[in-house]
Amino acid sequence: MAIIALQSASTGLTALNTQLDVTANNLANVNTPGFKQSRANFQDLLYLERAQPGTENANGDQRPTGLYVGLGVKVSATQQNFEQGAPLATGRTLDVMIEGNGFFKVATPTELGGGIAYTRAGNFTLNSDGEIVLANDQGRRLDPIIQVPENAETISISADGTVSVQIPGEIEPQEIGQLEIATFINPSGLSSVGENLWIETAASGSPQGGEPATDNRGRLLQGFLEASNVDPTRELIELIRTQRAFDMNSQTIRAADEVLRTVSQLRM
Repeated sequence: MAIIALQSASTGLTALNTQLDVTANNLANVNTPGFKQSRANFQDLLYLERAQPGTENANGDQRPTGLYVGLGVKVSATQQNFEQGAPLATGRTLDVMIEGNGFFKVATPTELGGGIAYTRAGNFTLNSDGEIVLANDQGRRLDPIIQVPENAETISISADGTVSVQIPGEIEPQEIGQLEIATFINPSGLSSVGENLWIETAASGSPQGGEPATDNRGRLLQGFLEASNVDPTRELIELIRTQRAFDMNSQTIRAADEVLRTVSQLRM
């Protein structure tokens, strides 16, 4: 009956609505530093088996194919693309980009990721205590904490994460801390919590922390930011495809509705 068609088309509309939400979020974050593009993964639902392949008839011949009617589709997951974003030269001392694998570690409340979250956004600044923090609305501190002396004239961050400052009256720069980054065996398993942050999950695996430019961890570039890896052209094409698929599923609902109306008007 056309009722199955109605149900299948309705699942299609629901799944496509989710895909539209994902695409809209990608486009909204096209200028967000360190943002990673997401996609919606689809999978089909259960099938009604009306005839099984391989069954034999009276002559001993096997049925070559079965008869299955699907019950629709659902979004099985949203998968993030952790491909490197383009480098943006800013010239700012506390803008730092990870070239390669890894995430900066920042301190969070214990209820959020157990007190540590991870980010690709390297737009840092100083708070009132001279600590290096994320330049966002919450000002999350780097972990481990790095505090810049009040009288520091310049701040230098090397490719391996060594943070040095030039103090007036001193010839040699003074090392004040070490930036650490963490890698995951499955970064797609991280949980997005907003603020350009991810937190560890069972699917991501445990973080492997250490100095940049060691053990497959990326190196740091001072004065650069990693741009969002969203491709606006690709997302606009995906938006059009989603609209067309939504229209086709709407047409299916209209057709099934017409069939049901015709059946209900039949007279003996």
